[in-house]
Amino acid sequence: MSISSRFAVGIHILTLIEFNKEGVTSSEFLASSVNTNPAVIRKLMGMLKKAGLIEVNPGIAGARLAKGLSEITMFDVYKAVNVVKENELFSIHESPHPDCPVGKNIQNIIEPIFTAAQLAMEKVLVNVTLEDVLRDIETKENICK
Repeated sequence: MSISSRFAVGIHILTLIEFNKEGVTSSEFLASSVNTNPAVIRKLMGMLKKAGLIEVNPGIAGARLAKGLSEITMFDVYKAVNVVKENELFSIHESPHPDCPVGKNIQNIIEPIFTAAQLAMEKVLVNVTLEDVLRDIETKENICK
């Protein structure tokens, strides 16, 4: 099982809002780029707004970033769209057999490993900003021309 695609879609939405800042960035426009239903986009935009990452006005198509590009990290997006709860990226199976030497110890052994792995991933996300993502897209676009 992988991390929810809400994370990637959230990054997509924020990046496209900035990329298209001179135009109208409606949920329909965003949905066409993501290739999903506008209702999915509106739900995610609500989450991004609640997290203070975008500003939207009811009844008016469009959105804009609520912070500067360098102020929005991938960790902010990750948290905003509720990808996973704290220390719950990895699930541990419940009720292993208590009479088995592996079963009675496995959870206590792997839980700190999983926690360390999640913290390491989150540390990477804190160090990548929306500005980095947009710059990489612009670089790729210039290469493709």
